[in-house]
Order: sequence, then structure tokens, then C-alpha cells
Amino acid sequence: MEWLILIYKIPAEPSRYRASVWRKIKEIGAVYLQNSVCILPFNKKTERVFRKIKNEIENYGGEGYLIKADFIGPENKIINLFNDTRDEEYAEIIEKCHDFFYELDAEAKAAHFTYAELEENEEDLKKLYNWFEKVRERDYFTSFLQEKTYQLLASCRACLDNFGDQVFAREDMDNID
Repeated sequence: MEWLILIYKIPAEPSRYRASVWRKIKEIGAVYLQNSVCILPFNKKTERVFRKIKNEIENYGGEGYLIKADFIGPENKIINLFNDTRDEEYAEIIEKCHDFFYELDAEAKAAHFTYAELEENEEDLKKLYNWFEKVRERDYFTSFLQEKTYQLLASCRACLDNFGDQVFAREDMDNID
């Protein structure tokens, strides 16, 4: 397997430059091997993104080096580092899914079967799905929690559909009166 390694040095000030580079590196799913040394599996997309980041670093007055490399020996340690990082992100989504279940349960117990509540919860679920898709796009090695997170999101969808049925049933009852 081929890898891309970005090694960079960026001026300490202004700190927003470092923060901008860090956010972009995190967004694409690269992991740090050590300070200012990050790695991604090689493909055309990752090369394009790393080249843009390297250019940004140089525009900020820093130095950037992009290296295409192969590991000598097993790559399991690096792959595990990627998977562990993605699993941390999936764990956050899983936690938010549990919050979503709790919220729907609280609304049902309080009999808040309104369109406003349904719409608010639909937006929350949409955000969770969008977050999941962003993590999944940078999950290069299909980490352990990907499938569990997907299944939990499907359960959130089913619970929201059930809540929606209750909203519609309430509306139908109100229209009978």
C-alpha cells in the first residue's frame, strides 16, 4: 500500500494559520505520526487535498514536504491508528444517538406530539446522518464502530418514524373533534 506523508513547519504566529491547517488535516481524516507529520493512504483525492494544504502552509510562510512512501514491514500499527481515530468519532455520534433516543422518549412521555417537535427532531437526525457521512468518508479502513453507528442511526430513524406516527394520530384525533 502506498501512503502520503505531509511534513510541515508553520510560523507560530498568527496561531490561526496553525488552526486552519490542523482543521483541514482533521477534516480529511489524516492522522499524526508526530508533531507536524501526518499521513494518509495514497489516492488521487488525498494527493490533491494534501497538495492544497501544503500550498496553504507555504502561503503562510511555512515549509511543507509531501512524500509518497511504502512501509517496510507491517502497516497494522498505522491502520489501527486510523481505525482508533475513526472509532472515537463514531463513539461521539453513538453518544448523540442515545441523546436522541432520550429526547424522543421525553417528548413522548410529555405527550408533545406536535409538528414543531417532529420537525426539530428530523433536523437533529439529519445532522447526525450528515456527521456520520463525513466520518465515513474519511474512514479509509472501515473501523469497528462504523456498522454499529449506522445501525444505531437506522434505529433513530425508526423511532422518529414512530414519533411521527403519533403526531399524525394526534392530528387525526383533533380533526375528529
